[in-house]
Amino acid sequence: MKLKYIIALIVVAVSVTIIMSTAGDASSYVTFAEASTLAQNGEDKSIHVVGTLKKDADGEVVGVEPSEDKLSVSFVMVDENNQEQQVFYNEPMPADLLRSEQVVVIGSYHDQHFVADKVLLKCPSKYQEEEIS
Repeated sequence: MKLKYIIALIVVAVSVTIIMSTAGDASSYVTFAEASTLAQNGEDKSIHVVGTLKKDADGEVVGVEPSEDKLSVSFVMVDENNQEQQVFYNEPMPADLLRSEQVVVIGSYHDQHFVADKVLLKCPSKYQEEEIS
């Protein structure tokens, strides 16, 4: 066999190995109930939960509580099954948290509390089409 074919086979084998090893790290969105079950079963990987912030009858966001030093925040999030859960985020409150349409929290359960490592926001104004008059 020629040397270039051997090198090509090695590159393909290494690529397949890398893809297979990282495929197990991919995560899908779950509800808080599923996330709690995963945590009780010893799952220690980051869990992705998608939902919205809790709102009152007037559509105002409720349950957002920044810490006194503004270095962390807790908020009430409602998942796709309408289950409410207090989420703790040990970082300053994201700028557009109160205006976001949808929130994705990435983290895990600790002592029956969901602790987010990351908070991803979908803000409405950036993506809505506007009519030009």
